[in-house]
Amino acid sequence: MPAIPATSVRMAASAVDLVKVYGSGPTAVRALDGVTVGFEAARFTAIMGPSGSGKSTLMHCLAGLDSVTSGTVRIGDTDLSSLSDRELTRLRRDRVGFVFQAFNLMPTLTAKQNILLPLELAGRKPDQAWFTTLVDVLGLADRLNHRPAEMSGGQQQRVALARALVTRPEVVFADEPTGNLDSRTGAEVLSFLRTSVREFGQTIVMVTHDPVAASYAERVVLVADGKVVGEIAQPTPDSVLDAMRKLGA
Repeated sequence: MPAIPATSVRMAASAVDLVKVYGSGPTAVRALDGVTVGFEAARFTAIMGPSGSGKSTLMHCLAGLDSVTSGTVRIGDTDLSSLSDRELTRLRRDRVGFVFQAFNLMPTLTAKQNILLPLELAGRKPDQAWFTTLVDVLGLADRLNHRPAEMSGGQQQRVALARALVTRPEVVFADEPTGNLDSRTGAEVLSFLRTSVREFGQTIVMVTHDPVAASYAERVVLVADGKVVGEIAQPTPDSVLDAMRKLGA
């Protein structure tokens, strides 16, 4: 795939000639094979592909959760390969948000404590107005003193969303964020992700296997056999499903 063209549009995350190999010798697996792709700031992009295509590996490399074999990964203008382990940890804490399928909340903390945890770890005081905005938009005001075991799956995922956004990160990476939710609750979560882009200028990069979930995004990047093989602008469930069928998914 050609290099990312020069543009005035700011990239929140990008990769150039990204290669990721697991293992060595005859058993080595080339999970990513020369991926070049950019994710524009203040946009909602979904990454889709067949099982084993490399889509989750791509997200993990972009987010600095996994090292790369070769190539370049950037958050904004920062080359992740130039960072020490300590600097990379600080970048993930301060400039990146994460939302996972399994919520990953601390079971002994209340919803409020879970939301504010990234700020506490960073030694930063919360922006009370922003915290209140997140809580109100996500409908969590009456759940702030509840622990995860006292909340539904949808409520836990909304807490995870608030936690991801409370630091005002440059980009939020979401890995199958609706995978453990029923369709109605999943739609609420996806609607909020879209709202966070349109109203708050957030950047969202989401890995999903669900064509309906992908249709909430403004753009879908298609991955197969460790390569970016295409994209869909303004996706619909039908256009995504058709593209996945052509990929043999």
